[in-house]
Amino acid sequence: MDRRGRQTDLFLGLTGASDESLAVAVVDYEGRVRYWSRGAEALLGYTPGEVVDRPLADLVVDEHTLRHRDGHVMTLAFRLCPLEETGPETGILLAVQEPTERVTSADDLFVRSLFDQQPAVLVIFDLEGRILSVNNRALRMAGRGEAGQMRGRRTTEVLHGPVFEEIELRVLRVARTGTPESLENFVRLPGETRAHAWAVDLFPLKDEAGRTRAVGLAAYDYSEQYGSRERLALLGEARARIGGSLDVTGTAEELVAVAVPRFADHAAVELLEPVFRGELSSPDAAAPAALRSAASQWAPQAQSPARSGLDGSEARTPPLAWSSAVEQCLTEGRAVLSEIAGGEAGSTLVAVPIRARGASLGAVLFVRRTGSRAPFGPDDLVVAEDLVARVAICLDNARRYTRERTVALTLQRAMLPPSAPEHPAAETATRYLPAEGGSEVGGDWFDVIPLPGARLGLVVGDVVGHGIHAAATMGRLRTAVRTLADIDLSPDELLTHLDDIVTHGLGELDDDAMSEVPGDFCATCLYAVYDPVSGTCCAARAGHPPPVLVLPDGTSQAFDLPLGPPLGLGSLPFEAAEIATPPGSLLALFTDGLITARDRDPDPALAELRHLLAQPVSSLDMLSDRVVDAMCSGRRTDDVALLLVRPRMLDESQVADWDVASQPAAVAEVRRQVSDRLAAWGLEETGFVTELVVSELVTNAIRYAAGPIRLRLIRERSLVCEVSDGSSTAPHLRRARDFDEGGRGLFLVAQFTQRWGTRYTGNGKTIWAEQTLDQARSRRPTAP
Repeated sequence: MDRRGRQTDLFLGLTGASDESLAVAVVDYEGRVRYWSRGAEALLGYTPGEVVDRPLADLVVDEHTLRHRDGHVMTLAFRLCPLEETGPETGILLAVQEPTERVTSADDLFVRSLFDQQPAVLVIFDLEGRILSVNNRALRMAGRGEAGQMRGRRTTEVLHGPVFEEIELRVLRVARTGTPESLENFVRLPGETRAHAWAVDLFPLKDEAGRTRAVGLAAYDYSEQYGSRERLALLGEARARIGGSLDVTGTAEELVAVAVPRFADHAAVELLEPVFRGELSSPDAAAPAALRSAASQWAPQAQSPARSGLDGSEARTPPLAWSSAVEQCLTEGRAVLSEIAGGEAGSTLVAVPIRARGASLGAVLFVRRTGSRAPFGPDDLVVAEDLVARVAICLDNARRYTRERTVALTLQRAMLPPSAPEHPAAETATRYLPAEGGSEVGGDWFDVIPLPGARLGLVVGDVVGHGIHAAATMGRLRTAVRTLADIDLSPDELLTHLDDIVTHGLGELDDDAMSEVPGDFCATCLYAVYDPVSGTCCAARAGHPPPVLVLPDGTSQAFDLPLGPPLGLGSLPFEAAEIATPPGSLLALFTDGLITARDRDPDPALAELRHLLAQPVSSLDMLSDRVVDAMCSGRRTDDVALLLVRPRMLDESQVADWDVASQPAAVAEVRRQVSDRLAAWGLEETGFVTELVVSELVTNAIRYAAGPIRLRLIRERSLVCEVSDGSSTAPHLRRARDFDEGGRGLFLVAQFTQRWGTRYTGNGKTIWAEQTLDQARSRRPTAP
């Protein structure tokens, strides 16, 4: 026996123990094991051949803890004794004893069985994040055959991916702080055929003194509970996110955005073609309506250059299988669950018909690719049906809104001028932009009305409200404005009569009709009359934004018009104002949607509009496009109507006027002057009718009206004869009886001219008659 052995026997003798009952080791001063007793082998599991000549530090966790051969740690009691002979110290005798409360061997067996047979994944880490022990479930999930393949290694050395990097960081944090942590993830482990949902708990393992000796990990597969929770969350999210827009395509896109990737790897919404137009497919149709894709989306991880789908992309999986599922669900009127085998291209499908209020709208297809997650099952089929049932109502609401919007927009556009009319008094350009982004069509309108005397009526209006009612009301107001303009009313008088029409119209509505009219119903309107002879514009407004005038030098200003109340209030009177519009100027009439677009402050928007209108352009159409592009970019919540007018003045050579004396003898002189002017204009063929009109109108003014009397001829596309006097009494057309001496003159005027009428002014009235020059050249009337 060598010196260490003798010293060991001496120690055993002094303690009354044996080599088999006491764990004893001798360590030299370099820290290497020189002797390992049978008791130490029984306690820690290492044989002498595995330990001798190895550093003792390989077995030590800390000053009170050693690592067993199977990886678990043990808290033990140590006794140290230096080994000496006559010479210097040669080593240290280490005696190890388990605490008196050590469990029996039978208890150890049960504890180990509990650890190994636990259905959860159990792992024990040391304080440096190395694996000390794993149970059998952990081995299977990691794809390892025995614990030795994992013991002493870090998590990221065994499993790869961001999930396991996160777990390793959390293990080290728990070891450092002693605070438990938990996390959830969805991952596919090497021992799994598909990804599962895992709940992971990390907790410190502490000794009796409360010191952290190791870190435990327990992971539980809670895929079933996760699936139930996700299905409920999916339906909750669908209620919150789907149906916010009254747009068919937008609602379909909201559905696929909710479903992918949360519920499926791919989702597609196929709608019957009439649904996009707001209609339903007729059940009596000879052939079923075709399906058209409304929305389609893939999960990023499921996308492939060779994927399949109803969107027509080429793929390994035949699109026929997907289309067949959709066709089957539509034919049978129920959800269909099917599976397509085929390795990488394999998938499970759920096709659900979209039905609302007894009508079929289309179908929704959900796809899960093989290996990405659990295939669709009966529970998923129920969820898909609930989800599509929610979407069906939203889609039908969007369809009905689309139909109503289409009808309102069609009605709106049908009542607006088809294009900017050509008129010798002005160049015009118009734009109409309906509201968008879920807003209904409003009641904005514009009009350009030819008036007698080569004048031009300009109208822009806005009915408060949206939808078919607003469009229909706009049509009635536009018709009323044209009727009132035809009797040649001044702007302020026209708005007064129009206000009466709106007020009386509301009073005649029954209760059902009133329920469709907003409580604050009213309309705004701007009416202006441009006179190309004087180069002036007279206008009045009822609650409407003022027009903008851009002068030839590029300066701009808002037309200073008195602001009248909106139509329908029947309160304050309206006032007109007149402004000079020199040649080369520009007049812009618009509705408030132009300056309140993008929810902007009207004052800065009006300044921007004035700046845009002052920019030089080659045509009014280009300027109109520039204005609406700049002012109306983005989502519009209100309609926009824009009318641009570049006035033109008539040349002096196109107008002739004379003062007429209040004497019957002046009629012959006036007829001669008119005849000379017609000859100068080359309009001799109009002489007979014109002289007849002049004689009648001038004679009536001399006989029945007050002075001053003035005659004016205007030659443009037509020939207009105007006689003005100081009386407000207008002549009336009547048929003279056989023995009446008078009363035939005005009747003849009406017969030989295209139209005639009376216009009241501040100083009296003007009676006018208009001849179309083409008709005058084609025939000469015969005197009755």
